[in-house]
Amino acid sequence: MAEIKDPENTIIIELKDGPVTIALLPDVAPKHVERMKTLARAGAYDNVVFHRVIDGFMAQTGDVSNGNAEKDFNIRLAGTGGSEHPDLPAEFSKLPHDRGTIGAARSSSPNSANSQFFINFADNHFLNGQYTVYGRVIEGMDLVDKITRGEPPANPDRMQSVKVAADA
Repeated sequence: MAEIKDPENTIIIELKDGPVTIALLPDVAPKHVERMKTLARAGAYDNVVFHRVIDGFMAQTGDVSNGNAEKDFNIRLAGTGGSEHPDLPAEFSKLPHDRGTIGAARSSSPNSANSQFFINFADNHFLNGQYTVYGRVIEGMDLVDKITRGEPPANPDRMQSVKVAADA
């Protein structure tokens, strides 16, 4: 298991195949880091589907309003919602969208990120300066690589639980 240097800024996502450890970057994107921790602590991410998973690109999840439904119709709606919290302002930085980085999903408005995020499967530098980077996978990227592909996947994988390491 990876050494966790800052448990307050480390997220553990439990997938069907095991844990994925994410180091958050509060010095780079403090509002996005705080939102992820708030939603994780509320249990909002638990059982939420990966609703958009594109091979060679990224796995997107975090629609806490639609993504934890059992009904197929609602899973197809996943990706259209967020949380009850207000949208976040962009926190763009010079950090590149490299393999394993966490980016804030949003609409065409730069200040529309809310609860959804994506994990880059590859270096996606065309996203640099356009989407907020606020974390990186430090262990379990091999498990992320196994997430079922599709838009949405026919049988989507889910985040079984999402916890702040300090609380685990």
